[in-house]
Amino acid sequence: MAVASPLTDVTPGTTQVELVIGGMTCAACAARVQTKLNKLDGVTATVNLATERAHVTVPPQVSPQELVKVVEAAGYSAELARPEAVDASLAADGATVKRLRRRLILALVFFVPLTDLSIVLSIFPWPRFPGWQWVLVVLAAPVATWAAWPFHQAALRQARHLSSSMDTLVSMGILAACGWSVYAMFFLDRSRTGAGGLHALLHNSGGGIYLEVAASVTTFLLAGRLYEARARRSAGEAMRDLAASGAKDVCVLGDDDAERQIPAGQLQAGQRFVVRPGERIAADGEVLSGQSAVDRSMMTGESVPVDAAAGDPVTGGTIVLTGRLVVRAVKVGRDTQLAHLVAMVEQAQAEKAGIQRLADRICAVFVPSVLACAALTLAGWLLAGSPAGHAFSSALAVLIIACPCALGLATPAALVVASGRGAQLGVFIKGYQALESSRRIDTVVLDKTGTVTTGQMTLTGVRPGPGISRAELLRYAGAVEHASEHAVAAAVAAAAQAEAGPLPPADDFAALPGLGARGVVDGLQVVIGREKLFTDRTMSPPAYLAPWCAAQEQAGATTVLVSWDDAIRGALAVTDTVKPSAAAAVAGLRRLGLRPVLLTGDNSATAHAVAAAAGIDEVISGALPAAKADVITGLQAAGRSVAMVGDGVNDGPALAAAQLGLALGSGTDVAICAADMILLRDDLEVVPDAIKLARATFRTIRRNLAWAFCYNVLAIPLAALGFLNPIVAAATMTLSSVFVVWNSLRLRRFSGRWSGGT
Repeated sequence: MAVASPLTDVTPGTTQVELVIGGMTCAACAARVQTKLNKLDGVTATVNLATERAHVTVPPQVSPQELVKVVEAAGYSAELARPEAVDASLAADGATVKRLRRRLILALVFFVPLTDLSIVLSIFPWPRFPGWQWVLVVLAAPVATWAAWPFHQAALRQARHLSSSMDTLVSMGILAACGWSVYAMFFLDRSRTGAGGLHALLHNSGGGIYLEVAASVTTFLLAGRLYEARARRSAGEAMRDLAASGAKDVCVLGDDDAERQIPAGQLQAGQRFVVRPGERIAADGEVLSGQSAVDRSMMTGESVPVDAAAGDPVTGGTIVLTGRLVVRAVKVGRDTQLAHLVAMVEQAQAEKAGIQRLADRICAVFVPSVLACAALTLAGWLLAGSPAGHAFSSALAVLIIACPCALGLATPAALVVASGRGAQLGVFIKGYQALESSRRIDTVVLDKTGTVTTGQMTLTGVRPGPGISRAELLRYAGAVEHASEHAVAAAVAAAAQAEAGPLPPADDFAALPGLGARGVVDGLQVVIGREKLFTDRTMSPPAYLAPWCAAQEQAGATTVLVSWDDAIRGALAVTDTVKPSAAAAVAGLRRLGLRPVLLTGDNSATAHAVAAAAGIDEVISGALPAAKADVITGLQAAGRSVAMVGDGVNDGPALAAAQLGLALGSGTDVAICAADMILLRDDLEVVPDAIKLARATFRTIRRNLAWAFCYNVLAIPLAALGFLNPIVAAATMTLSSVFVVWNSLRLRRFSGRWSGGT
């Protein structure tokens, strides 16, 4: 498939580079890589631990190779993200899970008998036999060396660069436990030396030998790492499935209509290609011939296939279910909607909220602080006259329990899961701003045309004058409108062709911007347009038409008058129909405690008619395109926190001005770029779904961070005061990270169809 290039223009003179970082194990690692990259002149980098990606904005004088060298100099591996990165990422995650599983199995094989033997020898001295300590060493050695090698390797890499990470604490804890145990066996009075870790756990003493502590720390942490790796792979599956949903090959048509198979990456804009039932559409394009039902569930979350025929647009990655389509490629490769959305999600996952940036700054200085705290704990207990074993046990517990895994995973884990679930529902979160803004909004402003309504005009009323038949009125009006591109004209022409048959040509056609159009049909000068067009020509509407036109406009329709031979012959009414899902969506917003507002440039009567059909009470009509942003800022000045939903170019400034911008994916590029969230389903109920998902994600992040902060704030003093045994500390630290990942994975069950709450 085609994915976004690792080099993408962002602003003039800068380039966006995406790096795949290897070897990061905790938030301190990510913070270190980010700091090193940001030290380069003009470089702005954001490193995400959960996705193992770095998104870097670089000036022209900095090459991507320089970025790779900086990361490698910091002790980590790095490479530019490539189009095949999706498959490589899946393979890497699978390999990581397998490696961790093998090490965990070995750790469990030796840890279980080591623990059992330690319990027996700690409680009952009489089973001790000559050399029993060496049996414990033999059981503990494979766990503390091979199984724990990832922690030692990372710590050594950090030490070579005079830095530290979570693995530094883990490795030091394991080595310290083993080193003290060997010292106790060979240099202390063996008659007083026991298997210390579990003895301390049972008898609240310092003990002597901590080999089972080293094994337990390794086992618990490997179990936590395995859980995190499997969770990361599972959490990213939805987005990876989306990224991998592009066609691999495509059947193109030559000028002679001969078919030939080529890789999808070689498809060029403007080429024609064939899609058969069961195949994926290879690029965004326009149907030239054929008819089919298209499954768009991967892109929009719609469960019902959508019919596509000649002239209809189709999206790359969607599946043709019935019939054969010939499609002209419009956007290919990284220009497709699929590639843009994948890149958008990855960029969102790389961004950091203000609260997470605070957590990263804390993690950057956390490890040195913990090392100092452990040293002070050891010195403090020794100065207080405690046995060396008790002092060592307390210091070891501080080293183990302080690992900042949960703090580093709190935000990225939640966003990775939310991004994947949102992709399945047709909701794309562009950044953390959407999450932070969603909890504050109290007002949702909805654009009318194309958002609340379908955006497609339909002829809903015909009023011919005396002596004029309906077919005759439609025939003359449709002939002129058939040459126009206006939405009203398209509705009239389509209805005229359906009812009156083939239309005659209109000679000397002229569009009258903002008013209507005119042309010569069958030798008659036909004029069609708004009432102002005729009053400017001193032609007043006949008395029989005025009440009819007023009633139609009161119902939300747009009326146009038709004349020939300098006499008004009748009137037509067209309506932009309200989407079937609009009323349910508005009801959903109200259940969330939000106030819906309809914003439109149409007249008041039309606006209120549409609002009534959708269940909206507050209406702002007559807003010119340039004034929509002013309407948003006016609401904000009145103390309201505003979300804006729109789809057009004229909605761009308003989307950017709102605290939360939501753009329909079928809208213009300007609207999509200005918004914080992209909504891909035609079903308008995706609006409350998106807000609920954003709120649920933000709540999850807050719970994660609250737990992580409170855990470290409370646990370290308890360990330093001697209340926590190293084994308990290891288990507690692992469970802390597991809780954060588990809490984030709960977002995978987000349904979007919830009857209440926020």
